[in-house]
Amino acid sequence: MATWNRRAALKGLITGTAAVGTLGVSAACAAEDQKTASIPLKNNLKQSVCRWCFGKMPLDELCAAAKEMGLRGIDLVGPAEWPTLKKYGLDSPMCNGAEINLTDGFNDPEFHAQLRQRYAAMIPQVAQAGYTNLICFSGSRRGLSDEAGLTNCVAGLQPLMELAAKHKVVLVMELLNSKIDHPDYQCDRTAWGVALAKRLNSEHFKLLYDIYHMQIDEGDVIRTLTAHHRYIAHYHTAGVPGRHELDDTQELNYPAIMRAIQATGFQGYVAQEFMPRQADGLKSLREAVRLCDV
Repeated sequence: MATWNRRAALKGLITGTAAVGTLGVSAACAAEDQKTASIPLKNNLKQSVCRWCFGKMPLDELCAAAKEMGLRGIDLVGPAEWPTLKKYGLDSPMCNGAEINLTDGFNDPEFHAQLRQRYAAMIPQVAQAGYTNLICFSGSRRGLSDEAGLTNCVAGLQPLMELAAKHKVVLVMELLNSKIDHPDYQCDRTAWGVALAKRLNSEHFKLLYDIYHMQIDEGDVIRTLTAHHRYIAHYHTAGVPGRHELDDTQELNYPAIMRAIQATGFQGYVAQEFMPRQADGLKSLREAVRLCDV
C-alpha cells in the first residue's frame, strides 16, 4: 500500500509539474502574442479582408476587429453595406454587386445587354460613395477559344469605359483558377487578362491578381506580377493548397511575394481571402496581416 501511495504521489507530482510547465508555456505564448499585437503595422502595403470569408460574423463585429488589427478596408461589399464600413472609417477597396455571377460574364454576348445595364447603374454609385474599384468577371468559356473570348469581352466592356472614366471608377476583372475551384472560367491566366487590358487600352480596366488562384493555374507568382504590375489594381491572398491560413502548412512564401509587390510601387490593396481552419478565425486573420506587413 505504501509503495502504491508513493507511486501515486510521484505520478501526481510529475503530472502537476507538466501541467505547470504547459501553463507556463501557454502564458508565455499569450504574452508574446499580446506584445506582437501592440507593435504598430508598417503599412507599406494597405490591407483589407474579404467579407465572404467571415460571412457568419456580423459585419459590425468584423469591421470592429478589422479596425483594431490595422486593416483599412473590407472587400467584396455592395451598396447596402457601405454605410457600415463608413461608420468604422473603413474603405471598400473592391466593390461588388454589378456582376450576374462568376459564370455568366463579358465573354458571352448573350449577357452583354444585362451586364451593361447593371454596370452602368453601379458605376455612379461606386463613385458617389467615394470608392474606385468594381469587380467583374470573364465568365465560363463554354467552348470559346481564347481569341473569341477576348473579342467578346472587348465588345462587352468597351462601351462602359467612357462612363467609368467619367466617374473615375476602374472595372477590375478577377483572375480565377479553372483547375480546382472554377472549372471552365476563361480569365484563368495572367497573359489572357493582360491581353484583354491591352486591347481595351484604358486606365479604367485592370486585373485582380489572386495569388492563390494563379499559383494553382500558372505559378511563377513573383516574376509574373513584377512583369505585369501596371495592369494589376488589386491582390487577394490564401494558402495553397486548400485556401486556408497563410501558415507553414502551405507552399507560398507570402513575405517574399509582398516584398515583390511593394517593389513595383503598388499603391492599391492586398486583401486577405482565406477560409480559416482555426476556431478563432480572427486570430488567423491577425497572423496573416502581420505576415504580409513587410
